[in-house]
Amino acid sequence: MKVLLYLSDFMIPFLIFYIIGYGMLQKQNIYEDFVAGAKDGLKTVTNILPTLIGLMVAVGVLRASGFLDLISGLLGRILNPIGFPSQLVPLSVVKMFSSSAATGLLLDVYKTYGTDSFIGLVASLSMSCTETIFYTMSVYFVAAKVTKTRYTLAGAMFATFAGLAASVVLARLMV
Repeated sequence: MKVLLYLSDFMIPFLIFYIIGYGMLQKQNIYEDFVAGAKDGLKTVTNILPTLIGLMVAVGVLRASGFLDLISGLLGRILNPIGFPSQLVPLSVVKMFSSSAATGLLLDVYKTYGTDSFIGLVASLSMSCTETIFYTMSVYFVAAKVTKTRYTLAGAMFATFAGLAASVVLARLMV
């Protein structure tokens, strides 16, 4: 076990030295390549920043307005009979938009129900089994200038619902 800890401490520095060494062997101007890459990265950040701000504001408004609690109550009547805890509806909805906001809700779930409870286990598993669909689509499609998304949203939603179902099944096996 300690071997893995020591190995992990050296992986990043080794990777950096490997890249620099390989660039020197190829007789590349490493610093200029780095600066050019940083400029491209900064352009990407400025292109996606308005989208990120919009998503963060939208999640904040949903959370503060009580809309998530309303959806939780409405969907809870449908989801409780099939085994999905209605308390996790806000977490599942917010996770589709923002992972950091969902992490805040996850901590609230842990404080209220505990980490080892059925709800805590489902919440942990669902955070691992689902993706920030709208965040990922907006950021990457804006950065790559993709205008025709085809079946991306439908496929991502299907995968998210499958992940949520799997989290309930796995949590039942663990309890």
